[in-house]
Amino acid sequence: MLGKELVGASTIPLILTILLEGENYGYQLIKKVRESSGGKLQWTDAMLYPVLGRMHRDGLIKFRWEVLENGRKRKYYKITAEGLKTLEAKKEDWSVVLQMFSKMWGLNYTS
Repeated sequence: MLGKELVGASTIPLILTILLEGENYGYQLIKKVRESSGGKLQWTDAMLYPVLGRMHRDGLIKFRWEVLENGRKRKYYKITAEGLKTLEAKKEDWSVVLQMFSKMWGLNYTS
């Protein structure tokens, strides 16, 4: 499991990156992160939904409601133009950090 600081720092760029693929609802985001990390990153509803709320208030994502066949409603999230700009900035930040650690630890990383 990853430390809280790394999880916190990576949450927004991970969500935005996943939403580049298309709309997703909360459980899909949780599942995608768990699968992509090989189970090393485990998000919970209690962690994810407040972050999605802040991202919506900040204009990084938007959402729509869909009524399922069973009558339940599901919220689907989508990246916005502002979210795309934010993701590009985050990618630059993470690239610098990754390159630095790669160099210091003797890893083969190129962006």
